[in-house]
Amino acid sequence: MTGQPLDQIPIDRLTGVGPKMKARLADLGIESVQDLLFHLPYRYEDRTRITPIGQAFFGDCVQVQGEIVDSGVQFGRRRSFRCVVSDGSGMLSIRFYHFNAMQQNRLANGKLIRCYGEVRYGRSGIEMYHPEYRILSGEAEADAVPDSLTPVYPTTEGIHQGRIRKLVQQALQMLARTEKLPELLPAHFLRDFGGIDLAESVRLLHEPPADVQLDWSGRTDNSPARRRLAFEELLAHRICMRRLKLDVSALQSPRLSGRQELLKRFVEGLPFRLTEAQRKVYREIRADLSGRTPMMRLVQGDVGSGKTVVAALAALYAIESGFQVCLMAPTEILAEQHLHTFRQWFESLDVRIGWLSGKTRAKARKQVLEDLSAGNCDLLIGTHAVFQESVQYQRLGLIVVDEQHRFGVHQRLALREKAGSGSMRPHQLVMTATPIPRTLAMSAYADLDCSVIDELPPGRTPVNTAMTSNERRAQVVERIASACGGGRQAYWVCTLIDDSETLQAQAAEATAEQLREALPGIRVGLVHGRLKPAEKAEVMDNFKQGEIQLLVATTVIEVGVDVPNASLMVIENPERLGLAQLHQLRGRVGRGAEQSHCLLLYQPPLSELSRERLRIIRESNDGFLIAEEDLRLRGPGQLLGTRQTGLMSFRVADISRDSDMLEQVRDTCDELLASHPAVAEPLIRRWLGESSHYADV
Repeated sequence: MTGQPLDQIPIDRLTGVGPKMKARLADLGIESVQDLLFHLPYRYEDRTRITPIGQAFFGDCVQVQGEIVDSGVQFGRRRSFRCVVSDGSGMLSIRFYHFNAMQQNRLANGKLIRCYGEVRYGRSGIEMYHPEYRILSGEAEADAVPDSLTPVYPTTEGIHQGRIRKLVQQALQMLARTEKLPELLPAHFLRDFGGIDLAESVRLLHEPPADVQLDWSGRTDNSPARRRLAFEELLAHRICMRRLKLDVSALQSPRLSGRQELLKRFVEGLPFRLTEAQRKVYREIRADLSGRTPMMRLVQGDVGSGKTVVAALAALYAIESGFQVCLMAPTEILAEQHLHTFRQWFESLDVRIGWLSGKTRAKARKQVLEDLSAGNCDLLIGTHAVFQESVQYQRLGLIVVDEQHRFGVHQRLALREKAGSGSMRPHQLVMTATPIPRTLAMSAYADLDCSVIDELPPGRTPVNTAMTSNERRAQVVERIASACGGGRQAYWVCTLIDDSETLQAQAAEATAEQLREALPGIRVGLVHGRLKPAEKAEVMDNFKQGEIQLLVATTVIEVGVDVPNASLMVIENPERLGLAQLHQLRGRVGRGAEQSHCLLLYQPPLSELSRERLRIIRESNDGFLIAEEDLRLRGPGQLLGTRQTGLMSFRVADISRDSDMLEQVRDTCDELLASHPAVAEPLIRRWLGESSHYADV
């Protein structure tokens, strides 16, 4: 194995990687040891010190150590296993909702335990839910702490942080022995990064020293190691975009030329007037659809700006031109909402609408597929089911993708390839309610033409936003009771700093249980990412129908929930979320005639940065201004999402922090393609895996 380049060593050479783990790692784009080394942490945790329990406060993520002085199963609405840990300075409970007999035996009274997790208020004071823990065997082990920060990696189902950390350690040991991590860039391109080599940069990002500077969200500072890799990553993206531009210009699309009679009838039948911004964006889309080159247009619009109406205009133009249209949404909730809206709008226009989702029954699915292939379906609306292999379109001319950055790159590519053959491709319209700052759009969406709906329809009442301390939680609960008692509905949004859906679900479950106890007369529902799609849809439908008065949820409700009767939202620990995400969540209320309110229930004391961020969201309802501030304060990874988003997700680079490198990246790209073209493909493969063609979907 020694001397073999790490990109040629398959991942299953590592101890602990069998067929199942290999498949799970492949879901993360990790197939070689080099892939694993470039699977970099997205934040870090400081486990280099032990925090006395008496100094652990609500909302902190800390490491504590002490003796288990009490343990046992507790019964309530949900059975749980609780241990009380004491270190002399205070006591803290650790609680497990999922546990087994072996775990109970290990966590016995008298054992010395070390835990890392988030401190929350629970039934018995401060608690940790499902913390990472280790039973310590002696004084030597009790005194030992890591001398570097603990990395937190992007993961997938079936791979926990402990497992991936052990695999990375093996890969780093292999790197130290072989040093076969090829430098792809000529030396003169890297002269501005302190001469640090690639292998050392990678090692430092996996094992940063305890004194490294972190920003508020736990990301690394502006060190030469980080900037050196960020430069290479930005360059890989830029090269990919350049190649995409050339590829798209060589393709053809159907030239659409509808008579616009349906459009006229549709607009005349709307109960509102189109804004001038909507008309302008539609004219830009129509000009694209009339051309021979595939339209690749991104439509941005703030919450409530009317993007769906613009999508309807584009769809009708394509249908009148004799082509089929597919509208794909990332969640069943949002897709069903579109289905309901389009059926209402197109009912009198004789437009044949089909529906396809993962839960469509076999008989209905068979009929939809037959209609689609025979040309008897004009508009297909659905989730990822619309691109499965069995789905065949007769003449697909336009693809509309809503909340495009939420789709996995493979999914978007599969849909685009459904249309035509050879060089013929459908037009593509992608929409997002997450306003994208100009700097980010220039980099992450360099292949798309951008349109902006920068005007809200008349009659939209801005949501009143206020901040309140968690110390006044009881008053907030009273306000929920008052709103629901008055016939209105409310949201309670739980946030958790950990990226684990399991832990987020557990936090939401605990909060829902507490609110049910505090509000016995209120019907409380719960929705989170761990629910099955059918269960999630049922809860949301019950909320829409008014059968649930208070919906406790994680941030899964950020997109696609339209309940006009909901006029109050409480966002717990808003200091943990980005401004754009807070703005999206807030957009779930304010959809009816009632004045709506959003309460930001923060945990004091707030840092100066957190106070500044919450001030911005409190004082502004302008999504574009908020997005610019969010990019400045947080960077693009959180703004656009970090999972399976192809070119829009950066592992190391930060468009805001690294904006000073963008000009150098552009010039280097031109020079590299001109004088070192052979470097392009391995560079793209290193940073984007097989996603070199993902940007065009």
